[in-house]
Amino acid sequence: MSDSGHPRAIRSFVTRSGRITTAQERALHELWPKYGIELGGTPLDLDALFGRRARRVAEIGFGNGENLLALAASRPDADFLGIEVHRPGVGRLLLQLEERGIANVRVACHDAVELLERHLGGPSLDEILILFPDPWPKKRHHKRRLMQPPFVALLAERLRSGGALRLATDWEPYAAEMLATLCAEPRLRNVAAEGGFVPRPAERSPTRFERRGERLGHQVWDLEFRRA
Repeated sequence: MSDSGHPRAIRSFVTRSGRITTAQERALHELWPKYGIELGGTPLDLDALFGRRARRVAEIGFGNGENLLALAASRPDADFLGIEVHRPGVGRLLLQLEERGIANVRVACHDAVELLERHLGGPSLDEILILFPDPWPKKRHHKRRLMQPPFVALLAERLRSGGALRLATDWEPYAAEMLATLCAEPRLRNVAAEGGFVPRPAERSPTRFERRGERLGHQVWDLEFRRA
């Protein structure tokens, strides 16, 4: 059990194989020193990492980075921390950052639970995005779901006062569970007027998971909570 009470067995990802292209592998080697984060034994100094003080946004599990790229390009006044463990997606993002000259993104190829727990100190983020986390639909796998009370408490700890936690899922039972879990965290308040879900944010770029859900006829549920 960790200091935050989050079981070590719970991770922000599930290991899966994926084809990595030659270009993505090269990006991981050549561009990592420019955009990548090496985690050590001390908390990250985000001001030093980005070379300035600005609003800080973290996207946990950014996949191929479509949403992260679009946000960073449209909001040059903010800094973006992308957290993803799957190397093909990280390599793809690095290539796009370099091609488009986007300088306000840094990338961690690491488990998000451990990163937030061990490498970020105190309230240090203005926004946290978790889009389409694995719903683990089978009942016997529900214990593997990311959005459990100890992790929600950790997210609340890392948000600055007034900071936003934004989530989305196309799995209705998981949406209801996330809503209940977030409502039970006393440091978070629901932005939705009637205590439910919020409209889809216009600034969110569709991810491949969202597009796949649309093809399958799935509805998407968005949540937004603020650090009280």
